[in-house]
Amino acid sequence: MRDGELDDILKKTAQAQPDPDPALLDRIAASIQPNMRPVRPLPSARILNLGIYCASLAIAIAIAAKLGFFGVRAMSGPQILILVVLPILLGWGAAEWIAEMIPGSRPHPAPGTFLAVACAALAALFAILFRDRVTEPFVSQGVACLKAGLLTAIPAGLAGWTILRRGFAVNPTNAGLAAGSMAGLAGILMLELHCPNFQTWHVLVWHTAVVPVSAAIAALTARLAGRRTSGRA
Repeated sequence: MRDGELDDILKKTAQAQPDPDPALLDRIAASIQPNMRPVRPLPSARILNLGIYCASLAIAIAIAAKLGFFGVRAMSGPQILILVVLPILLGWGAAEWIAEMIPGSRPHPAPGTFLAVACAALAALFAILFRDRVTEPFVSQGVACLKAGLLTAIPAGLAGWTILRRGFAVNPTNAGLAAGSMAGLAGILMLELHCPNFQTWHVLVWHTAVVPVSAAIAALTARLAGRRTSGRA
């Protein structure tokens, strides 16, 4: 079949379709108009990033101040580098979350990629900066730090959600993964400011674990919430 013949078929089909009933169109418009409200546009991505970043940073510092800045006081010169890298990762995590909450945002790496890169970078940094190989008491102190990090991640995530609540997650699971990763980084920042346990395996395992555990919990929560919303729709 030639292009011209296909065009003729499409034109005949379009001509054969009756025009929609004007009364029907009026009824459809009347049913939609009462629910239509002007939508206030979201701030720019830069403003959103700054808001989430500052809120998460403030929460991590405030909780560390409440518990005591024992970690940062015990750090040597090179170990301070972790307090430079973590805020950078925190800002990157906020950008990932924003990209998931604003459809059509500029391309970003997948949240899973960011999570893997952040965990690998932290693990490598911890292994280089902390050289105490003693592992006692490993579990009791480790669980306490993991719990404290996750409890810090919760308000950091809620603060970010408050800022982004008017956004829309096309993929709720990815959005939850990005949110949990960012919030988990706030939890690790609090731990590095507070925790004076510099045993290599302690920070390598229990501090780093805050990010993937927080990301997994947030992704699962977002996925279940997305299914519930779809079911009601």
